[in-house]
Amino acid sequence: MKTVLIIEDQPDMRKNISTILSMEDYAVLAAENGREGLALAQDEKPDLILCDVMMPEMDGHDVLRALREDRTVAGTPFIFLTAKGEKRDQRTGMNLGADDYLTKPVSATDLLAAVSARLEREQKRPAAEFNPDFSSAEPLVALGLTPREAEVLLWVAQGKSNPEISIILGAAEKTIKVHLGHIFEKLGVDNRNAAAMRAIEELC
Repeated sequence: MKTVLIIEDQPDMRKNISTILSMEDYAVLAAENGREGLALAQDEKPDLILCDVMMPEMDGHDVLRALREDRTVAGTPFIFLTAKGEKRDQRTGMNLGADDYLTKPVSATDLLAAVSARLEREQKRPAAEFNPDFSSAEPLVALGLTPREAEVLLWVAQGKSNPEISIILGAAEKTIKVHLGHIFEKLGVDNRNAAAMRAIEELC
C-alpha cells in the first residue's frame, strides 16, 4: 500500500482529499500546516506528497525547499494542490522541483490520475547508485549543447514533460520539442530516456 501525505490547512479540503485517496486504498497521512507536514514527511517517508501553497507556519514553497535539501526525502514525488493557478505560480513551483501542479478545485478523477501517474513514474525509475547534482545545467554544455539545450536536458533528466518544461522555462512547447530534437541529434540518442541517462551520468 502506497502512503500519501496531504499538507493542507483547510479542514474540509483535507478531509475530502483524504476520503478520495482512502477509497482507492492509499494509506493517508495529513498535516494542517507546512511545519507539521515537513516533520511528518521526514519521519514517515511517504511515497508521495500533496501540498497546498498558502499555509500558516510554513508555506508550500518553503516545505518543498526543505524537502529537496534533505537527502532522505529529496526524491519524494511532490504535487502542489492550490488555488494559485497562474502560469508564473506554476513556474515557481516547478523550478523548486515540484512534480506536478493541480489547481483547486480539482476533481477526484484528475487528482487520482496525477497521483497514480507520479507513483508509476517513480516505480519505473531505474534503481542506480547515481547521485546527480541538478543545481546547474552548466555541466551539460560539455556534451556539446547550447546553454538553452542544456537547461532543457536538465529538466528532462528530472522527469519533466514537455508542457512542464515549457512552463518552467517560459517557452512555447513547440520550441521545447525543437530543442529536444537538437539534443537527441547531438547526443546520438533517439528518445528522452536515453538522453536523461546521458545527462545523469554527466551530472554525477
